[in-house]
Amino acid sequence: MSITHTGIRVAAVGDIADGEALKVPAEITGHGDTIAVFHDGGVYYALDDTCSHGQASLADGWIEDGEVECPLHSARFCLSSGRPLCMPATVTVRAHRVEVRDGWIWVHPTLDSAEEAGG
Repeated sequence: MSITHTGIRVAAVGDIADGEALKVPAEITGHGDTIAVFHDGGVYYALDDTCSHGQASLADGWIEDGEVECPLHSARFCLSSGRPLCMPATVTVRAHRVEVRDGWIWVHPTLDSAEEAGG
């Protein structure tokens, strides 16, 4: 992983298998939470890794059809927005911009809270 003014280079395209996620530690992102980078159907997404309901790692959840299901209480979140899609979660997790450039996956951490971003 490398950090530049153009984002954080987290992996090469193909390093994260479809249906899997990669954790980028908070120490690397300079952010308050680990960021999970998800690969679903050829598209990459990034969310704060901690479920807003049960304090579980979303990167350890089930990824399918643009959603991630928390492994603790089965709350589901939209991978593109971080919005909760079912109970028991009611609070959005922060989404981050992902860019694929020159064969690399780059994450651009969002600094505002999920609530300020529309959650």
